[in-house]
Amino acid sequence: MAKSKENRRKRYAAIDTGSNAVRLLIKELEWTTGGRFNEEVVAYYRVPLRLGSMVFNSGQLSAQGIQNLIQVMHAFKLLMNVQGVARFRACATSAIRTAENRSEVIQQVQDASGIEIELISGKEEADLILRNFKNNQWSKVSNLMCIDVGGGSTELSILKQGVCLARKSFKIGAVRMLNDAVDDDEWKSIKRFIDEQVEHQGLKVIGTGGNINRYHKVARIKKNMPLPLTMLEKWIARIHDVPVHERSRTFGFKHNRSDVIVPAGVIYRGIMSLVGADEIFAQKVGLSDGIILHLAEAHQQHLEH
Repeated sequence: MAKSKENRRKRYAAIDTGSNAVRLLIKELEWTTGGRFNEEVVAYYRVPLRLGSMVFNSGQLSAQGIQNLIQVMHAFKLLMNVQGVARFRACATSAIRTAENRSEVIQQVQDASGIEIELISGKEEADLILRNFKNNQWSKVSNLMCIDVGGGSTELSILKQGVCLARKSFKIGAVRMLNDAVDDDEWKSIKRFIDEQVEHQGLKVIGTGGNINRYHKVARIKKNMPLPLTMLEKWIARIHDVPVHERSRTFGFKHNRSDVIVPAGVIYRGIMSLVGADEIFAQKVGLSDGIILHLAEAHQQHLEH
């Protein structure tokens, strides 16, 4: 019996090579009846490489940037070995997607670390994030919009009863804004998407990403309660008025989040205003969680057949 239970428990990992940071998430999933599972976070590591700052300025990832990424991936591989990870997937989003030398970056990382980084489209990124909202309270909502703001891109998705009706990725992100690398036409594209796809009546809005969760935390909103737009605006202004180098001490932010949190807030605020939403629910899930869900489901199906 113990062996059977052990066979149902596996560890999976996701590497999210983002524009602001590179993350490794390791979870242990235990499969139960009906294809459901219990999950537990085993480890989480975040390294603020800020790849987007290099790429959005020069169009390429520098030689030093590639070496830094290689070292991080090598460390992640060792950590996954120690933690007994059964399967993992490494994905790259906006920064490496945009880099002119992306093929060289991916090849050098694979040759040096043995980790193959997959370039995923904005559509697939949105799909993976949305996996976090299957079979939970959000799958019962009749009119839902998910906003995921990253360093290099923002993904918008429209769902009804857990079914995604529309989704799109936009080249607007916190690191892009810091580097003045956002085209005004992207905001026009967001408005066009909202005008064409969003039904405003009864709309609920959820936000994913570390920054919206930090706003929720500093505003001292109770867990599972929404963050009002007025409160978000208040904290954007309050944080903006404090010099970047003092924000860690004043608000408790990590140093590498102190500069991106304001532009990220501006993006959430702008989209909420466009859809007429007066509150947003912050969810502590993201791309890494979705990658693990997809990986685990595929692995379980393979084992069953």
